[in-house]
Order: sequence, then C-alpha cells, then structure tokens
Amino acid sequence: MTATLAGDFDYDRHGRGYARQRRTDPRIAARVHAALGQARTVINVGAGAGSYEPEDRHVVAVEPSAAMRAQRPRHLAPALDGIAERLPFDDDSFDAAMATVTVHQWNDTEQGLRELRRVSRGPVVILTFDGDALDLLWLAEYAPELIAAERRRYPPIDLIASLVGGRTEVMPVAIPIDCVDGFTEAYYARPERFLDPQVRASQSAWGFVDDDAEARAVDRLRRDLDSGAWDDRFGRLREQPEFVGSLRLVVGHP
Repeated sequence: MTATLAGDFDYDRHGRGYARQRRTDPRIAARVHAALGQARTVINVGAGAGSYEPEDRHVVAVEPSAAMRAQRPRHLAPALDGIAERLPFDDDSFDAAMATVTVHQWNDTEQGLRELRRVSRGPVVILTFDGDALDLLWLAEYAPELIAAERRRYPPIDLIASLVGGRTEVMPVAIPIDCVDGFTEAYYARPERFLDPQVRASQSAWGFVDDDAEARAVDRLRRDLDSGAWDDRFGRLREQPEFVGSLRLVVGHP
C-alpha cells in the first residue's frame, strides 16, 4: 500500500523517530479513555505508533505506514495494514472506535469517519485540532505559512461531529505545560523546542512548509529568544500551567 493512497503525509519516508517525540501524554489520554466509556473492544484507526491506545481493553489497531507500525512498543499488539476509508470489518464489530490526531491526514475524511461510525456500536472518539483556532498559538506570528497549511488540512469540527454520531459532544482539551506529546501546541511554554529540527520533523505540518519559510521562522524565533523579545511578549506562558488552544475531543454516540 502506498503512502499516497494512505494519506497526505509520507510517514514511511519521514516518520522514523516519530515515537521518540510523539508520546502519549497521560492527562490527555485520560480524557480519551474516559470518552470510550465502558467499551471493552476498540478499533484504533490511524493508530500510528500506538499513542493514546488503551492498554486495559482489547484493541485492534489499523495503520497504513510500515514505518509507524514498526515503532509500536512491544507490549502493544501489532497493527493491521489498512486505511480508514476501507475497514475490513462488519457493521457494529466493536464497542467503540477511536482516531487520535489522524483524521486530517486521510485522503477521504468523510468516508473514513463514516467507516468508524459503521463499525462501532458505541462511541466514536476523535482527538483532533480545530483549524479555526490554530492561530491562538504565538507560533502563528513566526510561521504563518504553517498555520495556513494546517488550516487547509483539518476538516471542520462541525463536519466531524455530523458524521460520527446522532448525538455528539465537542470538548476543548487543555494542554499541560509539560505535555510529552510533541505536537506544536505542546510547546506553548517551551519555544526553544522549535529550534530542534528533530522536534519539527515529528510535526507533519512542517512538511507542508517550504524550506525557506521554515528557515525564516526558525531564524526569527532564535533571534527573539536571544534578544528577549519573545519573553517580553509571551514570557507569561512559561508559568501558565495549561493552554487551551485548538485541541478538541469529539465524541459521537449512536
């Protein structure tokens, strides 16, 4: 199965080392796992290296990238090679379905969400970002091209909600100051992390920004950190225990 078929970002080429930067944050995981309710069987679609996968339930993971499947820790079951748009399971096969930080990468998001709803007899739990709220993070001033690229990728929250259930909840998820999952907003209080190319490489958004724009953003941030300009404007965030930005938990019920 080709990366082009699987989604908009080539994880087989660029995803090696992803699991070192993108780890399960236990506080965000608690929100995801609570949303699964009493489900004992769960399908995790776009499972990647296994982030946010509950370990106290029977999980069937589906992931198209061989590089990502290879990074799953040994204590998790191997993931099946497959895509969201064509899940090889009967209707209502699972107590619940989940997809964490992945729906924006699917070739046909609407079909993938319909498939999650089809195979789940209970909740469908989606962890994603609201494209309309991406500019709440100060990074928007340094890398507007990144925000613009991400906004094009993320499906509208209302669309997701309409496809995953007859009754749907949409909840903002607060990001803790020491979040261990290295998506962009995780570093709202740690701007120096964006100077590390390995950190940026684990954030697929940078793959949609040309090299010159990325270099400009990093150089400007480095200068502002060295001069104190960043701290003059945003330094209060270094002590802010959590940040409510664009991270959303969407839970659809039958």
